[in-house]
Amino acid sequence: MTGTVVSFEGILFPSLHYSPEILREVQESFIIKDEDVLLLTFPKSGTSWLVETVCLIYSKGDTKWIQSEPIWDRSPWVETKYGCELLKEKEGPRLISSHLPIQLFPKSFFKSKAKMIYLIRNPRDVLVSGYFFWRSAKLVKRPQSLEQYFDWFIQGKGYSFRKRATRLPWWSSGSESACQVVFGSWFNHTRDWMSMRDKENFLILSYEEMKWDTRSTVEKICQFLSKKLEPEELDSVLRNSSFQAMKENNMSNLPLLKGRYFEENGQLLRKGVTGDWKNYFTVAQAEIFDKLFQEKMADLPQDLFPWK
Repeated sequence: MTGTVVSFEGILFPSLHYSPEILREVQESFIIKDEDVLLLTFPKSGTSWLVETVCLIYSKGDTKWIQSEPIWDRSPWVETKYGCELLKEKEGPRLISSHLPIQLFPKSFFKSKAKMIYLIRNPRDVLVSGYFFWRSAKLVKRPQSLEQYFDWFIQGKGYSFRKRATRLPWWSSGSESACQVVFGSWFNHTRDWMSMRDKENFLILSYEEMKWDTRSTVEKICQFLSKKLEPEELDSVLRNSSFQAMKENNMSNLPLLKGRYFEENGQLLRKGVTGDWKNYFTVAQAEIFDKLFQEKMADLPQDLFPWK
């Protein structure tokens, strides 16, 4: 049986662990401390990889922490009831994960000196990765096909459109569909958070640059967080945050969640590659997506998007 969704200020969330009451509390009264480090992504943009990397930087490459404590306890999700309560109990500098759009994020962050790393990824790969992830999850309504999920993703919000009653967007396939993409529109999420890009406490990274030059990216994170690693410590961070190492680490992969939240064949870490969308998009879908991307992101510097 698949889960249902809840709506908060026009954004959909899985009903399991999320509620309007908690989301309102997080937005209005959760206190972000100056020493906190926030790890923010749109879902399926490399969240676990970023969290694992930062955890290893904090431990100077020592694997005891990442192999003994689940990833969602090391860097709790502030917007969930479990994560919010856990974070309230944590002392000292906290790692905090989130998928929240900017308008729902704790207001206290914007008056703090807390540092945020925002990881973006080619949205075409985000779409494909999200399709396979939500197909195996029991958290939300499952897409029946990649074509259906493509429509959901580019609509980017929860609503039903009716072919007879509504003029359909040019980018829709024309099928009747109840859009079920949680956390809202990738385009809105990315555009809105990019407004922070000139702040000293805000670092933008891309999944692609992490793949192409992992060492330089880790060094950039260290500099941003004022963390110094010795050469052998850096080597350990790189080795133990690799895709294969994370797949083998039960504290960072899916096995602990199978059965209740995911099907037995579900995969949190599926391929860990760039450009996989080319294996799944049709020519027509690629053209639709390109046109939509240009429309939605035209006024942002294009060098922010290394996959183009």
